[in-house]
Amino acid sequence: MNGAPQRSGATGDPLSAVAIIPARLGSTRLPRKMLLRETGHYLFEHTVLNLRAAGVVDQILLATDSDEILKAATELDIDVLMTSEAHRSGTDRVHEAYNLLQKASDKQYDVILNVQGDEPELSPIDLQHLVNAFEDPAVEFASLWVPIESEAEARSTSAVKVVLDDAGDALYFSRSCIPNDEHRRDPQAPATEHKRHVGVYAFRPKALARFCSLSPGLLERTENLEQLRWLEAGGRLRVLRATLAPCGIDTREDYLAFVSRQAASN
Repeated sequence: MNGAPQRSGATGDPLSAVAIIPARLGSTRLPRKMLLRETGHYLFEHTVLNLRAAGVVDQILLATDSDEILKAATELDIDVLMTSEAHRSGTDRVHEAYNLLQKASDKQYDVILNVQGDEPELSPIDLQHLVNAFEDPAVEFASLWVPIESEAEARSTSAVKVVLDDAGDALYFSRSCIPNDEHRRDPQAPATEHKRHVGVYAFRPKALARFCSLSPGLLERTENLEQLRWLEAGGRLRVLRATLAPCGIDTREDYLAFVSRQAASN
């Protein structure tokens, strides 16, 4: 990993990290988005290139369920593994890919970074901080948040909110506006800062295996947020403040805006 920062784990040895990018072909709101190429690069390729530029991991691996994505990645000399079509989430796909990687190699990693294929604009600094969080031996599972800037976003069910304890661990995630300050007793108290969750995850290997062994709990099924499975089972999830709110790509409008940003930066 040329130029990557040296990070130390609990033993004093440098932390090793692998980024696994789940990239399935099926997508409801933007069909076949992983293979969109209006910038000259596939969407999944942009995510790989961004991770390479960040220099925070020892290996980058694409995990897909598509022969077309497999072929495209192979032609670009991107490490790629075929995974099951039956996975209910990207996290399950990452877990399968990591197990396949372990069977093919003796390399052991301290941290598994789960970056969705439609998140090509994550800040390198935020990715560094996310991996560096595992220098604390108490951290098993980590993610990111950014401040919510508007009342409309705080009330939007498409923006997932998180509340944290004093240590920076998640207390709860919701699509509703949390914390709800409508009933506060002191009208002069400062306005509550609402936090939007950024859906990139990092795990220790044992934590990822445990997460995927858990059945979805009532909270996950209610909110349709898989990270609640971990909290409901008593796990701790460290959530770090990010420096940049990335623009995930879910719709055609999102993609066209991304294409425009790429054109402007070139």
